[in-house]
Amino acid sequence: MAILITGGAGYIGSHTCVELLEAGYEIVIVDNLSNSSPMALNRIAEITNKNFTFYKMDLLDRNGLDDVFSRHSIDAIMHFAGLKAVGESVRLPLTYYHTNIMSTLVLCEVMQKHGVHKLVFSSSATVYGLQEQVPISENFPLEATNPYGQTKLMLEQILLDLAKSNEQWGISILRYFNPIGAHESGKIGENPNGIPNNLLPFISQVAVQKLEQVNVFGDDYPTADGTGVRDYIHVVDLAKGHMRALERILGKTGVDVYNLGTGRGYSVLEMIAVFERVSGRSIPYSIVDRRPGDIAVCFADTSKANEELGWAALRGIEEMCKDAWRWQYSNPNGYEQEELFATN
Repeated sequence: MAILITGGAGYIGSHTCVELLEAGYEIVIVDNLSNSSPMALNRIAEITNKNFTFYKMDLLDRNGLDDVFSRHSIDAIMHFAGLKAVGESVRLPLTYYHTNIMSTLVLCEVMQKHGVHKLVFSSSATVYGLQEQVPISENFPLEATNPYGQTKLMLEQILLDLAKSNEQWGISILRYFNPIGAHESGKIGENPNGIPNNLLPFISQVAVQKLEQVNVFGDDYPTADGTGVRDYIHVVDLAKGHMRALERILGKTGVDVYNLGTGRGYSVLEMIAVFERVSGRSIPYSIVDRRPGDIAVCFADTSKANEELGWAALRGIEEMCKDAWRWQYSNPNGYEQEELFATN
């Protein structure tokens, strides 16, 4: 059984590839490496001691993707590929709409041509918009507030319509909250291009003195310490959630939507304190103005994934921070230059 992983060299994709290989699946990775490193592919092979096939390819390359499906007997797809920075999407909306939507359309058309109808889709909690009620469940109203979130929301609708058109489709839509952490080996982890957009990689780069301080956006929210509270999930727990979703859709049809989170939140200052404790490093920070559109508290209702997938996030916040620190400390500049993984 071969699973095609789009965006498999990226942060979440690479950790999921490790889980798939260690579970005995054959995998084929397609990634254009626009916001990921080929070094991650070497590390996947090193961790698992397993072989896999990699194609450096953009999903907009319909002929190239068609050739991949012709060469391999693909049973299902895990679709991680896409642009993912909220701030950048506001500046470059046309780029995000074109890349994220068109690439997924091409992928689904090629899948349909080759009779492959099983898909695990990487969505996001951004589709919920600015919810004031927690925990957030899958049946909450959807209202994305930025182009990145809008692409995820549009693609969810496209996949729902696709499944209605052909009852052979089995699709799992996974809405993640805030993935952090790294593989326990310290060999793969989050490797942002430039200044990180997310809190924990920013904190960890302050810890290795790549950045001077953390900006805390507001300390006057109605929370225990005044700072925003979010649901952080270990990337390995997230990868295991993808595995459970894959196992489920291989035996059924239709569309299922699941939140993947821990079901509890931590504030910005709590995250800084935990990271200081596990790293032994001081994390200087400065309180600055709130960001427009930020809400006080956001965390998931994970009961549906717990019940239907038999999945739960097992790793606590200390383990998340320890693993993130091990990755950052071992790789202060991200993936070091080394011999690149052979491409097809």
